Amino acid sequence: MHISVVIPAYNEASVLYETLNKLADYFETKPYSFEFIIVNDCSTDQTADLVKSFSVTKSYVRLINNEHNRGKGFSVKEGILQAKGEYILFKDADLSTPPVELEKMLSELDHGYDVAIGSRALLESKLLIKQHWLRQSMGKIFNIFVKLFVLRGIKDTQCGFKCFKNKVAQRIFSLQRLTRFCFDVEILYIAKKLGYKIKEVPVSWVNRHDSRVRICCDSLRMFWDLFQIKKNDGLGLYEDSVN
Repeated sequence: MHISVVIPAYNEASVLYETLNKLADYFETKPYSFEFIIVNDCSTDQTADLVKSFSVTKSYVRLINNEHNRGKGFSVKEGILQAKGEYILFKDADLSTPPVELEKMLSELDHGYDVAIGSRALLESKLLIKQHWLRQSMGKIFNIFVKLFVLRGIKDTQCGFKCFKNKVAQRIFSLQRLTRFCFDVEILYIAKKLGYKIKEVPVSWVNRHDSRVRICCDSLRMFWDLFQIKKNDGLGLYEDSVN
């Protein structure tokens, strides 16, 4: 298996069918094997049924159902730990970033990097539809806190388009503790702690108007989780047995 694509999904029936079709159109033109792993986070809509229906004619589609709603971070971790591909991409359920951007990331991984992350904050990035000014402002403030307290040198930790070499991903995500939206910062923190090389890659991006991130509740939780990352590290929870 060359590529595994992990997609966390919570009530994504309105967008997931189009996403899967476009991903299929892209990957079916490639000369390598691939799989799509959709992790259903106990959705209350038709997300699971849609994936099951799609998988009838697409044998490379796998569905994982969480027993309870556990969060995006938990769902991504579940999918990645079961992925078989030499490279693992996780992406959001919508098409904010087109699959063709994967080619840039694979090129970086083939040239010595261990992790390649999509970024909306680089000069070469193309924001085709921008976020509302309030979300933009909250994102900038959050990034300041990330740089001050947790992780320097990365301009955009939250873009939902990240690619890993398989062994690197298995090692990082086995140590992941956070289950909600701040897991992106945590996995990058772990990657740096373990000495992995991270490349930030400019991507095209379209804002999703019905974002699952709630401005007040989730933002406060994410700020709190930054301190939880430092606490976890102090407790030795990001240590593993691999030299």
